[in-house]
Amino acid sequence: MGASKRPADGAMTLAEMKEFAGFASSTQRYVRRSLDVGLEREDAMLRWSRDAVEAASIRAQARIYDRLEEIRQIVPDDSGLDAIEMFMAPLVTVTAFDLGQGRLTSFSAYRFLYERLIGAEVRPWLPGAFCAAAALPHLHPELRRKLLQSISEAAATASGWSNRQPSFFPAWVEKVDTGTALSN
Repeated sequence: MGASKRPADGAMTLAEMKEFAGFASSTQRYVRRSLDVGLEREDAMLRWSRDAVEAASIRAQARIYDRLEEIRQIVPDDSGLDAIEMFMAPLVTVTAFDLGQGRLTSFSAYRFLYERLIGAEVRPWLPGAFCAAAALPHLHPELRRKLLQSISEAAATASGWSNRQPSFFPAWVEKVDTGTALSN
């Protein structure tokens, strides 16, 4: 039975890779950086900081992302209103930070990142958190418009969500000197 699931798992991983490849290079870079910060995979400052402004942004992101562990532990398992207040407030705050960085320019890029930062169980809550954060006044009106227009009706009104965990987690890839690689 386990062997029959493998082709589907591979197809889903490939679909995730294709989705990631469709993002702008700045979005791809931000997603990889954010995963390094949020999942504590690499020293994000060492890997991603190109200047003082980016270093400050990474430090701020690390402070905001300190909330991720708490968010992961309190994802509501139903839609009861009594369970969402403690969950949505920090999720919207972290989301507002990420959208304010200007690198996640669509709902699909946001969803891609947050499914990996928090897990598949957050999917039902992402449209609400995204729309709430995208409508906040700290964003330029043009960015707010672009973000809010990026969420499809299907994503905003879905009647159900997959509980399949993501399998592709993009990471830094060292550049290979093709001249040296070809001569070997």
